Amino acid sequence: MLKPSVCIDAVLEGHSLCDALAMVADAGIGAFEFWCWWEKDLNEMVRLTEKHQLEISACCTKFVSLVDPSLRSEYLKGLEESIAAAKQIDCQTLISQVGDFREGVPRQEQHQSLVDGLREAAPMLEEAGITLVIEPLNELVDHAGYYLVRSDEAFAVVYKVGSQNVKVIYDIYHQQISEGHLIANLTENIDKIAHFHAAGNPGRHELTRGELHYPSIFDAIRDTNYDGYVALEYWPVGDPMKGLKKVNSWFARG
Repeated sequence: MLKPSVCIDAVLEGHSLCDALAMVADAGIGAFEFWCWWEKDLNEMVRLTEKHQLEISACCTKFVSLVDPSLRSEYLKGLEESIAAAKQIDCQTLISQVGDFREGVPRQEQHQSLVDGLREAAPMLEEAGITLVIEPLNELVDHAGYYLVRSDEAFAVVYKVGSQNVKVIYDIYHQQISEGHLIANLTENIDKIAHFHAAGNPGRHELTRGELHYPSIFDAIRDTNYDGYVALEYWPVGDPMKGLKKVNSWFARG
């Protein structure tokens, strides 16, 4: 079953944790995610999550480059800390960015560093029962200089790592900008995807705005064996509650 989640740091930016989780629940959505666990009161988060009967779909690991092997130990230390935090809040998915492209270093060398780092991370994740998802981002609008731009390279990395606990987060907004051909790319590689992000394009606003027809995209995902989360990660133009309730109705139809 396809399930919605709300990225509270984007959709409900500026609201307190207490108010944000109440709003998620009021919208009829059963899960949320956030970015930096080290900036949150995790004990309070657990209390509020239980109060509103919510689940935590994902949060981020520490932002350390994986394409620079000299930072490998720092990345793994940050991942160890992030796994501990994820266990504390009962979060099963950690999102990892991979770092910026290193000028003057051959791309294949950086690619291999990414693979090697994730291979070292895999046993930690497998033991903890937590999935790490690497995130391709667009470089045209939001993340100039970022290393991992296209989903095909992300899927190739995951294939080489060869662990069920290392997969891809497919951000529909980012990949519409980076490569398009969304439905074919995501459905043909659904076994390597463990999380989705969604936003309207252009503008990164509500899913009801822009060129993407999300009901069709969600139907295509439903037709695969994927039964995880699609997290709404956008900055609303209008009333955030109205937008959340509208999109939640698309999930309820499924």
